[in-house]
Amino acid sequence: MAYKTILVHVDDSRHAAERIRIAARLAKAHEAHLIGAAVTGISRFAFQTGATLAPDPNLEMHLEHLRQRAQRALNQAESLVQQEGQPTFAKCLVDDDASGGLGGLARYSDLTVLSQFDPDEPAMTVLPDFPEYVVFNSGRPALIIPHSGSFTSIGKRMLVAWDGSRSAARAVSDALPLLRQAELVQVAIFNPAESATDETPAGIDIAEYLARQGIKTELLPSSASSDVGDSLLSLANDLGVDLIVMGGYGHSRFREILLGGVTRTVLNSMTLPVLMSH
Repeated sequence: MAYKTILVHVDDSRHAAERIRIAARLAKAHEAHLIGAAVTGISRFAFQTGATLAPDPNLEMHLEHLRQRAQRALNQAESLVQQEGQPTFAKCLVDDDASGGLGGLARYSDLTVLSQFDPDEPAMTVLPDFPEYVVFNSGRPALIIPHSGSFTSIGKRMLVAWDGSRSAARAVSDALPLLRQAELVQVAIFNPAESATDETPAGIDIAEYLARQGIKTELLPSSASSDVGDSLLSLANDLGVDLIVMGGYGHSRFREILLGGVTRTVLNSMTLPVLMSH
């Protein structure tokens, strides 16, 4: 597996430049095609046929304003991408809200780059559950960038959160292009006594799997407090890693995401990028 198509969310928020630069660097490093997607913020359901009312000129003017705003954001993104030396960049303007628009486009991409929701900068086009909505509805991995800080290096030192679950396995598989290029990969296994046996130490299976991929792995059996998410973030900080790989836990509904405790904690309190899959 290789990343050949990378999608990045584009808007005019103060976080946009950081995630666009990160997406451009990743695309360049992996020789991938980069797509920048900006949305108008008007749900696609508003454009479905069957309406019997005459078009509202005020609504049309408002929609045109939103399209121009999205187009300006795409043009600014293109300049940032060119500064990073990424040779291919496609601009995509979508008449939809961010969740629906990016969630749909992500299905045709190998990786989607998003920002953590920032409660101090709410946006009309982005709802609070935007990152998890894309993770749970696209079937593709998302690289989520914290809303605070800058990140010049992503993927040199990686921490994998491993519990043997389907979501964790999916995340490891989706992260293989990055794991293969990492200088160091460490695998955190919390409360290993619960999963280990005398014959099979906890984590040995995933270590052997990664070794066959040419990835040298260090196992880190760890004890966790009642909140494994806090323990994971604390361990990542202590180790000085620049990327966490983890499965996303929860259930998706039409407009409601029911998250597991670890996923919720990480999405709310993350201080370094996280690659998450479901």
